[in-house]
Amino acid sequence: MEQIEIMARGLRFPEGPVALADGSVALVEIARGTISRVAPDGSVTVIAETGGGPNGLAIGPDGAYYLCNNGGFEWAEREGLTLPVAQAKTYAGGRIERVDPASGAVTRLYDRCGERKLRGPNDIVFDTEGGFYFTDLGKVRAEDRDHGGVYYARADGGFITEIAYPVLTPNGIGLSPDGKTVYVAETETARLWAFDLDAPGVARKQRFPLSPHGGRLIAGLPGFQRFDSLAVMASGNVSVATLNTGHITEIAPSGAVVRQVKMPEAYPTNICFGGPELRTAYITLSGTGQLATMTWPEPGLALAFAR
Repeated sequence: MEQIEIMARGLRFPEGPVALADGSVALVEIARGTISRVAPDGSVTVIAETGGGPNGLAIGPDGAYYLCNNGGFEWAEREGLTLPVAQAKTYAGGRIERVDPASGAVTRLYDRCGERKLRGPNDIVFDTEGGFYFTDLGKVRAEDRDHGGVYYARADGGFITEIAYPVLTPNGIGLSPDGKTVYVAETETARLWAFDLDAPGVARKQRFPLSPHGGRLIAGLPGFQRFDSLAVMASGNVSVATLNTGHITEIAPSGAVVRQVKMPEAYPTNICFGGPELRTAYITLSGTGQLATMTWPEPGLALAFAR
């Protein structure tokens, strides 16, 4: 196992890490209903109380946080891990929110795309134009589940459009270094898809039977592995948090698996990069409520509005 250090403990299902210039990390605590900041010394402060299920997090062109709120989960303890298992009893829909980092004020931007309500927004990435792509994982109940999808929207709350629908449990999302490809990790199939872009929010679709939703298949993993969030590397490779086996799996655009780095638990959910030359990986170990850090073999890709 690579040298991994624990930066913070006692978090309540952390996800959505965003590395900040001062060495701290903003992230969500889904089970706590907050956006929180982890200082370099491991101390945790609350930036905003969002309620619901704060999930993917990104900094927008105005310096605010943009949040995928999945509406909330019910939770269970399994093999020493705290895990989401179903739609919350208090669930009132999914939404995209803007959060003021100074005041903590939360503004709802989107809760639907046309007539389709957002069910469980999960992860988000901004392009250099100031718009953002996001996934909607859907929602699971005891007897049925909602479809997921991939969307593009503007930060001013005035425009949202569908990239792909339906998609089975779309989770992590990221952009290639040239901004011309959107990568989407599909949780339950452990598949990595690519959507090639003709313009912001406009994808060039693969036709059936080559694709069920227009994406181009990059890779899939064998066995009972599952994908969560992802981060794109400066090289163009894609590092995907891999559940159940507990790895970070780095995949080349060709589909080749470059490396699998073992984590200290089975539920690493997110990875982001910061520090000198973007070589420091911050990884959420969500089942045990920890934020881990390690030096990665290569640099991550600088995000559009990182601060």
